[in-house]
Amino acid sequence: MAEPLLRALARMRGLLLDDAVLVRAVASGRQKGRQPGWRRVELRYVDLKAGRRLQLTAYDDTQAHTSNHEPGEPARDAVEALLDEPFGNWHVETTTETYQLRVTKKLEAMVHTTPRSRTASSAGDDGSPDTDDAAPARAHDRRKPRLLPEDHPVLRAVGIADADGRVKPSRQAKYRQVEEFLRSLGPAVDDAMASGRLRTPTAGEPLRVVDLGCGNAYLTFAAHAYLSEVRGLPVHLVGVDVKAQSREHNSAVAEELGIAGTATFVQGDIATAVVHERPDVVLALHACDTATDDALARAVEWQAPLVLAAPCCHHDVAAQLRRTPTPPPYSMLTRHGILRERFADTLTDAVRAGVLRLVGYRVDVIEFVESKHTPRNTLLRAVRTGAPPSDKARAEYDDLTRTWGVHPALAERLHDRLV
Repeated sequence: MAEPLLRALARMRGLLLDDAVLVRAVASGRQKGRQPGWRRVELRYVDLKAGRRLQLTAYDDTQAHTSNHEPGEPARDAVEALLDEPFGNWHVETTTETYQLRVTKKLEAMVHTTPRSRTASSAGDDGSPDTDDAAPARAHDRRKPRLLPEDHPVLRAVGIADADGRVKPSRQAKYRQVEEFLRSLGPAVDDAMASGRLRTPTAGEPLRVVDLGCGNAYLTFAAHAYLSEVRGLPVHLVGVDVKAQSREHNSAVAEELGIAGTATFVQGDIATAVVHERPDVVLALHACDTATDDALARAVEWQAPLVLAAPCCHHDVAAQLRRTPTPPPYSMLTRHGILRERFADTLTDAVRAGVLRLVGYRVDVIEFVESKHTPRNTLLRAVRTGAPPSDKARAEYDDLTRTWGVHPALAERLHDRLV
């Protein structure tokens, strides 16, 4: 049952300031029509040489910012400032209970409280269970919390971890991609739900996720595990890939993990594969070249509320740039092959974002993992608003494509929606 938001926040304020009971708290998402200053904030108490401190780790789109606050007035001021931020979701773990607070579209609070147990959210920082659930970890020099611990069955099943639950040296970059993708997926889902763009799933109507061009599905399975186990959301995921080998392999992995009922795989082309129910979330992770455009166009046709795409390869626009005279005064951008290819990457994703805005999506383009782990580290995050495009957005898109003489594949696939 909904209750006044200020009352629920005041009750939570006491938990955040109690260093004897707070284990960890996370704020994320946003309230309807408002945007917090941070994408996500984590709180916990740590014991430093100077004494106990309330540690805040605030995340923007590219990095984390950590600050430590003395108990008393400094900690109270920090907590008050956070509670004033329009976060849409709070997850608070104490030594005895877990509190979930979600802000509704009417700016009321829906609070769910459960006894604290040894779940993924209360595991140790290395993914292993705490030796004592009632004793929160206070060590300052600790390993970074993992959303999926190294010994998670999914990581073993997809070959990232070995049989002993250790990430293979050759798969460290893959593991990093998994972690950072999930750190982008979680806030995106929270934000879309808090704004009312994405419905809240139920057991009868689970969150329907479709991964287009899933390949061997290591990110697909990770997303399923994170959303269903860590976040506790009812999920049904469908993976689509053109290769029969991918369907057979992924179906076998789903059977091995015991999730074949909620993770299914079909063989087919991205543009035409049969998906029986309209998805809530569409993923397109490293689909090569214009396959990303096929996936984005399919998501638009479905009117999917949330789309996350990590493009791979940008040959189409690069080829167009090679055939088209460079407009003055930009010849230095395309004179050298390596610069032309990198510029083609940027131009391709810029026009993709522009097309999505013209067909009713709010789009952010972010880096979801450091380039040292993969050069394909751009993530397009799109939320359907249904709003008509502004004259400015249309003019910017037209000017950009006309200046460079390019014909974006996504625009061709969505031609009827753009005229």
